[in-house]
Amino acid sequence: MLDPRLKKYQKKFEYSYAFGPYPTMDLLNYQKDHLIKVLAKSKRDESDGVNDAFDLCENLNIPIEIADRAIEKIATKENTYLVGIFEKYKSELEPDANHLVLVEPRNMGNLGTIIRTMVGFDVMNLAIIRPATDIFDPMVISSTMGAFFQINFEYFENIQEYMTKYGERNVYPFMLDGAKDIREVKFEEPFSMIQGNESKGLPKEFGELGQSIYIPNSDKIDSFNLSVATAIGLWEARRGK
Repeated sequence: MLDPRLKKYQKKFEYSYAFGPYPTMDLLNYQKDHLIKVLAKSKRDESDGVNDAFDLCENLNIPIEIADRAIEKIATKENTYLVGIFEKYKSELEPDANHLVLVEPRNMGNLGTIIRTMVGFDVMNLAIIRPATDIFDPMVISSTMGAFFQINFEYFENIQEYMTKYGERNVYPFMLDGAKDIREVKFEEPFSMIQGNESKGLPKEFGELGQSIYIPNSDKIDSFNLSVATAIGLWEARRGK
């Protein structure tokens, strides 16, 4: 029977939700050990994604609970037909891999988009410097389209804590007044690409951590959106290989 305490997500919960077939399938494919249960509505959406998710559950011998009222209670969108419920888990970064470091990210949509972009460029390790948004929020997970379950992530209280643990690397802070145009930079691996907060960027002291970089833009805007700047940075790092 469905846990009667199931309700709309709150950060204090020890579990979270993957809404929709594709995030649920990635949950099953990459983090199945943390799966609690899969819920579905009785009226099945016959889209390929939902059918594929049902087939995957059958192949993995994972039962699906029909729970219309529960889904309506916890879902953020009306057309949610499938939900994966999973326990929150911890992970650590791979010390010899490339890292993306986000300093105080606050926008859930940006964070989710960035995670999906990371996976697209095969950067699978994310460091998050607090204060920051909750990576387990279903809005973040939905924005990743399931890519969330493929990455390693780790929270840090400050950049010094991160540098102490993973500091023997090539560090590239992205700053509006960075010392070098991104087009002139050759990214040496393993690297830590550091991006700042959506509203205030990185403080000037971050320029002392490594080779600071700026992305040139027209004078019609003051800067790029965080997710766009990160995508540009990851693309340039990948292009230079």
